[in-house]
This record gives sequence, structure tokens and C-alpha cells, in this order.
Amino acid sequence: MTRFIYAFIAVAILAPATASAADVRETACKTTKECQEESNRIRGVIVRDETSATAKAQDQFYWMGRINMASTVMLLEEGIIPARLAKPIAEGVQYSIAQAQQPGGKRPTDVMQVERIISDKAGPDATLIHSGRSRQDIGASIRGMRLRRAVLDTADALMTTRQLVIDIASRNTETFVPAYTNGVQAQPVSYGHYLMAFADSFARDAQRLRDIYPRLNLSPMGTAVLANSSWPLNRPRLAELLGFDGVVVNSYDAGQIHSMDLPLEAAAIMSSVAVRVGAMLQDIHTQYHQSHPWMLLDNSQTYTSSAMPQKLNPGSIMTARAKASDVVASTQLMLMRVHNITPGMTDYKGTFDSSKTFVWTVEMLNQFSGVLKAIRVDPKRSLEELNGDWTTSMELAETLQRLHQVPFRVGHHFATLVVNDAKAKNLLPTQYPYDAAVKLYTEAAEKYQQPLGKFPLDEKSFRATLSAETMVRTRVGIGGPQPAEVQRMINLGRDALARDQAWLAERNNKLLEAEAKLNTAFAKYVSN
Repeated sequence: MTRFIYAFIAVAILAPATASAADVRETACKTTKECQEESNRIRGVIVRDETSATAKAQDQFYWMGRINMASTVMLLEEGIIPARLAKPIAEGVQYSIAQAQQPGGKRPTDVMQVERIISDKAGPDATLIHSGRSRQDIGASIRGMRLRRAVLDTADALMTTRQLVIDIASRNTETFVPAYTNGVQAQPVSYGHYLMAFADSFARDAQRLRDIYPRLNLSPMGTAVLANSSWPLNRPRLAELLGFDGVVVNSYDAGQIHSMDLPLEAAAIMSSVAVRVGAMLQDIHTQYHQSHPWMLLDNSQTYTSSAMPQKLNPGSIMTARAKASDVVASTQLMLMRVHNITPGMTDYKGTFDSSKTFVWTVEMLNQFSGVLKAIRVDPKRSLEELNGDWTTSMELAETLQRLHQVPFRVGHHFATLVVNDAKAKNLLPTQYPYDAAVKLYTEAAEKYQQPLGKFPLDEKSFRATLSAETMVRTRVGIGGPQPAEVQRMINLGRDALARDQAWLAERNNKLLEAEAKLNTAFAKYVSN
């Protein structure tokens, strides 16, 4: 018995929560590394610790170096540092940055440690660069610049996903699929129509990111601890050199409040994205409940059961959905850190970084994009699914009213009688006898005391009215599933995406311009 318990514990400890490399479908991997990479891809293992290579390079130490450069420039321009000390101090700052690139170089994360490197090189006068500043405004500025990069990187990943959704929609304007309400097949639409609903929702998230950026990209630098200092610092100049669009005006807000509410607002947008990604993944995954789905993943995104040969498990759907849950959970961590705490505490400062909300959002979007690329839709099977239910029954009532002035309630009752009779006899729309429909129309008319007349639809019209394809093609009005309207929405979606891509390029270019401006302004003091 004891041996059994130990064996059970060993299995429980060693067994992964998701598919292991042994479970992954048979592959041609030849090395341990290749096999592990294949397993990681299907399992959705995190492969990054930052939102981008740029974010990874621009770490705490990097931004302290840039802040020291900007402080040196501004303090010399304002005459707070005497001109005679410009070259040695600038060279000390430059040395602190350059030494980190050498073997054995130091990349401390505390401003005082960096200051020590500078003063060891340039002497105690170099500590003048700390005039009017504090760990508080330096830390708040670094957090702001890192959050700025995380938001832009997430916007980039979201645009990639939107592009993919729109492209798939453009290939499926005439792929007819069932849409559901309350978990029950409701009406036919095109797959392109369905996808553009999600593309438009992601576009709203993109708008939220654009809207937050002006509030986010404001500089706390130069406010010292929280009440400014006696030095006449040029805060707008510091903001300009560090790529900010302006300053957080109130000095208490700058260091203590801005770091609290802007990360929360940004995280809420990540949660919004994750909720929609999760919903769409759930929709896709539901197909796997069927023995004959109309939508599946290709084998690149599945793995074979270790015991049941027939099972191709949709690993990438499950891991991407789990990552969406991780994103939502991480935003709650941030909320709890901020909740019910006095301003100025360290609990909430930098929580967006430690919670990995933005890193996980980028990972989620990348995994989600992998799922989208692997989706294979069977239009014949989806149409068969539509024809397997009375999804077009409402069209009977509408057609009778629109073309033959039959009151809607009469037509609706007639359609109800047809559906109930068909289901009782296990008949599909294509199988239902026309003569039976004629009799039920008479019954519906008598119930509402309508003048008896010939059933207005001949058999051909009756069959066409019950056709899912016909129903989709004959929709009218803005935003409908008819192919021409879906194509128009796709064009609008592409236009909106292009504007967002231009906005992102402009924001990134402005940051590059600010970087170049600081480099130029600082270089003249080193070269004097």
C-alpha cells in the first residue's frame, strides 16, 4: 500500500497539467531541443519575459541612463550645473552606460548605485545631476516609459490579430454557417460576417489604447519626492528629451497617483481583449464536441492522445484560452494591489510589470493568431448543419408579410405549426411536404380569423424561403450578413486598421526622434 501511495505521488508530481512532449502528435523532430520546441508550441509555453525585444533592451538600467543623460542636458541648459563641469559629468554619465556593455559590467537597478559608478569616474561634482530629483520621480518616470512601451507593443500584436481576422473574413463572405443565441442555433450568417463582429470589437480595443496614450505618456520627472524642489527645473524639457508628450502637472499626482490609475486603466483594456479572445476560442472549441464538426484545426495545432488514436486534441485552443484567463486574473492582481491602500506605498508601483499582464496579453494574441491560421472550415458541412435545423423558419413569416401582406402574427403562427409538425415527424426543411404546409397555413389563418385564401407561396418559393443560403443573400440593411455588405464592412475594417497602424508608426517614430534628440543634445557636452 505504501509503495502504491509513493508511486501515485510520483506520478502526480511528474504529470504536467497540459500535454507533455510524449503526448504531442508524432513529429519529425530529431533532437531533444526540437522535440521540446514542438511540445512548447502546442502547449503554449511562455517564450518571452517582455512584450518585445525593444522592451527587453529598455530595462530599468537603460532608462536610468537615459534619465541621467536628460538631467545632465537640462541642468546644464538651465545653469544649475556650471558649464565648467559639463564635460567631466557628461563623460561620467556616458561611462556608466558604456561600462555595462563590457564583460563584467554592472547594470544596477538602483539610482544610488548608478550614481556611485558615475561619481567614481567623474568625482563628487557628478552628483549634481541629482539636483531636484528623487527615487520617487525617477521610478515613476521609468514605470511610465516601460508601460508606454508595453501598451505600444500590445497595440502592435492586436493589429496583427485584427489583420488576420479580416483576411480570413474576406475569404469567407459566402461561407454560410450557423449563429447561436442562448447556446441554440438561431439564424444563418456568413463566416465572414461572424469574424468581422470580432474584428470590430478588437478595433474598439485599439481605440481604447489610442485614447489612453495621451493620458499615459506624461512625464513625472522633475517633481522630486512629491512636492517639487527649490531648483527651477525645466520639466517640459525633461519630458521632451524622454519622449513624453507633456508633464503630469500636479507633483503629488505625478509620483503617487498617476502610477496607480493609468496602469489600472491600461490593464482593463487587456482584460477586455482577453475576454473576447476567450469567447471566440470557446466558440471554436465547441465544434470539437461534435462527431462531424464544420470547423477544425489542421494538425499543426493539435496533438494525438497517448491512448486513443482517433483523438486529435486541439492543444493550441486550450492553451490560448488558458492564457486569456491568465490575463484576466493578472489584472485582478493589479486591482487588489491598488485597492484600499494609502497613496505612496510601494505595493502598487510597478505591479503592471510584475503581474506580466502585458507580456501575457502579447503571448495570448500570438497563440490566438496561431489558432486562427490553423482553422479549416468545411462550407459543405456548415451548410448541412444549417439545413439540419429549422434556422430559417422566421423567414417564412417575414416573407409572407413582406411579399403578400399576411399579418406577421399569422405568419409566425404558421411557421410555428410547420416547425412543430416537422420536428414531431423528424423532418428537415428540405424534406417537409409542401401539401402539409398548405394545410397548416389554412389552420393559422382560421385561428386569427383571416379570410381564407390560397397559400401565397408556390412550392419553389416555399423551398427558397427555407434555404439558409437564400436567407443570407436576401438580407438588406446596414451591417447584415449579405455578402456585399460583409465585403463593405471588411473594407471599412481594413481602413480602420490602416489608420491604427499609421498611429502606431507615428508614436514609435516620435519616440525614436526623442531618442535621437537626447543623443544629440548630450553628445555636445561630451565632445567639448
